[in-house]
Order: sequence, then C-alpha cells, then structure tokens
Amino acid sequence: MAKKWISTPKVEGKASRQAHADLPENTYERELGKEGFFGPATHMHHKHPPTAWERFEGELRPRAFDTTKFAEFGPTPWHAHQLLSNAACKFRIWEMTESMDQLARNADGDELLFIHSGRGHLFCDYGHLEVSEGDYIMLPRSTMWRLESASPMRMLLIEATNSSYQLPDKGLLGPHAIFDPAMLESPKIDDMFVAQQDESEWEVHIKRNNEVTVVTYPFNPLDAIGWHGDLVPVRINWRDFRPLMSHRYHLPPSVHTTFVANRFVVCTFVPRPFETDPGALKVPFFHNNDDFDEVLFYHAGEFFSRDNIHPGMITLHPCGFTHGPHPKALKNAFEQSAEGTNEVAVMIDTRDALEVSEKSETVEWRRYVDSWKGIKDD
Repeated sequence: MAKKWISTPKVEGKASRQAHADLPENTYERELGKEGFFGPATHMHHKHPPTAWERFEGELRPRAFDTTKFAEFGPTPWHAHQLLSNAACKFRIWEMTESMDQLARNADGDELLFIHSGRGHLFCDYGHLEVSEGDYIMLPRSTMWRLESASPMRMLLIEATNSSYQLPDKGLLGPHAIFDPAMLESPKIDDMFVAQQDESEWEVHIKRNNEVTVVTYPFNPLDAIGWHGDLVPVRINWRDFRPLMSHRYHLPPSVHTTFVANRFVVCTFVPRPFETDPGALKVPFFHNNDDFDEVLFYHAGEFFSRDNIHPGMITLHPCGFTHGPHPKALKNAFEQSAEGTNEVAVMIDTRDALEVSEKSETVEWRRYVDSWKGIKDD
C-alpha cells in the first residue's frame, strides 16, 4: 500500500524560513527529522544551545572510544575486536601484524574493509588488488581472501549481516556524482595472482553464525584462471571522492552516503570548501536523528566540529537525544578562518540500536559526554 507522510509545513513565531541559514539573532537551530534527513523535518530556534546540559545520566549518553589503545590482535580477521553490533551489522577493528598465511571467508554477510593505515596486496577468488591507506574494499559474502603486507595494516571491518552492500540512489544528481562507478576497481588475474597459486596446504577459516570452521586444502584454492560476471569485489579510495557542496546551505550528512545495506548506511566525510554565504551555517547543525544510531570513525585530519578527538577514535550518538557541534566549533558557526574542512571520517547510521562490546568499554573515554558542557550564552 502506498503511504504518504502527514505534512503541513508551517512557520510559527520567530523563525527562519530556510533551514540552516539566516537564523533569528541570538538563536540556536535544532532539526527534528524522520528517516535520517530524508523524511519530514521541523527546525526549532532556541534561546540556548540544545546541548548545554549540566548532567547526563543513563544509557543514552554519547560515548567515545580510543581504538589506538588496542595493541594485541590475532592472526585472522576473526580475531578482530568487535566494537559495536546489532542484528544487521558488526563494526570491528583489526590490525594485521604479519601477512596472512590462511584464507578468510565470511558466510554471514558482505564485508567492507576500510584501510586506516598501511598498504599491501589483497588476493581473493577473483584475483589480485593492491590496497593502501584510505581504501574501501567491498568483499561479497563468502569471498575467500587474504592480505599480504611488509608492515602492519590496521583496518575497520564492517559486516552487512545477512545483507549486501549497494550504491545509494543519487537521484537528481545522476549516477556519476560523488564518484563515478567507473572509478571502482576490481581484482585482476595478473602475474602476482598466478604466482601465488601453489600446491601446498592451505586453510580456509569460514565464519558462519559467529563460529569459525576450518577447511584444509592440499593446494591453494585461489586457483582461478578466469571469470565473467557482475558480482565482484570492488575498491575505491576516499581521495577519489568529489564531495557535494552548497555555498549557501549546510548539507545534511546523508548526502555523503557511500554504501547502503539492510538497515544501515556507510557515509564518508572528506575535505571540502566551507559555505561562503554569510548567513549560512558553517558547522553541523544541532539535530535529533531519532530513527538512527550514529557512529563516526575519525580517520585523518582535524575534526572541526569535535574537541579532544584524534584519528583512530570512534564516537557513538544513540538515537533519541540532541547533538551537534562542540563549544569551540560553535563559535565559528557563521565564520571560518580556513577555506575548508580538513577531515576524513567514516560514518555508519544504523536503524537499530547498537550494542557496545566489553572490549570497547576498555578503551572508552568516559568524559566525552561532558565535552559539550560549558556552552553558555555570552
């Protein structure tokens, strides 16, 4: 049955008629929206910053985790530290300290790797890919793969449990916006791939229902000589992105969507120019994203809307509370000294609540909730 939102746009009291621009003097805007910035929304104008709380008690508090404090990892991706999870996705971090001498295979869902540091070579059913810092590598469910590297590689592993990764519908922008699908690279059956095919014993570590089964072959099962089809791993680097920008309006984070899966999306923030219109907000707006949990992994650069955050940290903003820029960023809401942002971050928005693992709690920065305190009217 077709559905239609109950929508009767109105303006009440002292308000701007354009979101994120020309706010009434000495007010703070807060967006209340549905469907993660895609549904109906209302923009409130407040006398005080919506995050100027004195105390925050309960499980809805914003949380931050410093993954740079993790030092010990196992030899396979199934030894990765699981950080956050729900029935639709798993968000893990893993450092490969030596080249893998076994193959991995995820039978629970598509796997998305984001290389936080290091470089190396991916070998999989389909061939060989050179990979490096800043790469996304999407591996279809049950792809066999391994990595070779001369130095440690640290990476995110984002599993689309019982689901598949797809590209977002870019609507009026057309299919070539942000990045052209022609930029996606796929593995090659090249000389390096053929050279690693041998007749020695190889193990395949298969994860299904979070249990690992080991299958041993008397030869390297990555022995393909060719293939054809349109189901294939792909690689793209954040440096290939051409971010959307409006000089008169601060765009919502949803415009940076990179991959979509069942009940969550993956977005990428990359350097871009600041808005130039004097009345336009130049920092993220306060908002209630009341249909999604929001997770940010800070990869590189300077995170202009957050204080005391460095690369390798993760923040979790559960749905149901208002959040937005920190005090230092708020002072630059309408005027920035730099020409643009200098940050790279991976964001996932999940429709269902995320569970925080015990492992994450060992590296939690518990004062993160207090980092908004002290926002006062002058």
